[in-house]
Amino acid sequence: MVELGDVFGDLFSDVDAVALFAPSGSYYDRLAAVDDLEVIVVGTENTVNAETFVELPLEFQDVSERIRFGLEGGLEQGIIEDGDELACATSVFGDGIDTVSRVRANIDNQSGIYNLFAKSRADPDVIKAVLELAVELGKKGQKGKPVGALFIVGDAGKVMNKSRPLSYNPFEKSHVHVGDPIVNVMLKEFSRLDGAFVISDSGKLVSAYRYLEPSAEGVDIPKGLGARHMAGGAITRDTNAIAIVLSESDGMVRAFKAGEIILEVDPEEY
Repeated sequence: MVELGDVFGDLFSDVDAVALFAPSGSYYDRLAAVDDLEVIVVGTENTVNAETFVELPLEFQDVSERIRFGLEGGLEQGIIEDGDELACATSVFGDGIDTVSRVRANIDNQSGIYNLFAKSRADPDVIKAVLELAVELGKKGQKGKPVGALFIVGDAGKVMNKSRPLSYNPFEKSHVHVGDPIVNVMLKEFSRLDGAFVISDSGKLVSAYRYLEPSAEGVDIPKGLGARHMAGGAITRDTNAIAIVLSESDGMVRAFKAGEIILEVDPEEY
């Protein structure tokens, strides 16, 4: 008689580790008691006091994003090695573990998303909201036409000191925050005009139409990328901000930190 384990045994056989995404204490204790099994807990908090832990800066609702981030974090921290096979146990339909996926860690497939979210000064929810806004602009454009945009997120005081206004700042006396649907509509409208948006660590819209004035000396960007990318790279080298740039020419979204590109996303595949 065929047993369930005979059908799904390959899913768990010879895995290098089990990655538990936000597990209960009892679930973790049972797996941790299995001999010669490495258990990695991935979540916003280490509520089970696991010895091996990868922190999520925010709850990714999409399970594939959650697993991708956990794997990149594990690779970044040296917890997971390139080529490791992992059984990833997570929740899709409720609060408990209800889904298991077998995944191979591949360092060549790292997108840079862990570096962007986990090691940035700005609030992760703010970074996510700006990234998704840039991706949406990349998909739809402005009135059907390709559009470019530059968002500088975090360390707003220093960014303002290293830039100057190109026009009246519509956000000067406002207290609006990125992520609000109405605000996002405004940002899409303003994106067709020159200059960068400056956004605080907490998501407050500090300014639009800023001309960034950091020195670009020593900033190395790929050939074919223009002034937006150079300015974004330069300002992130001189401050603790990150830059999210939508390219008008090729439609790609790129994120800069410390003067370097750390993430490149095709909006059509995001």
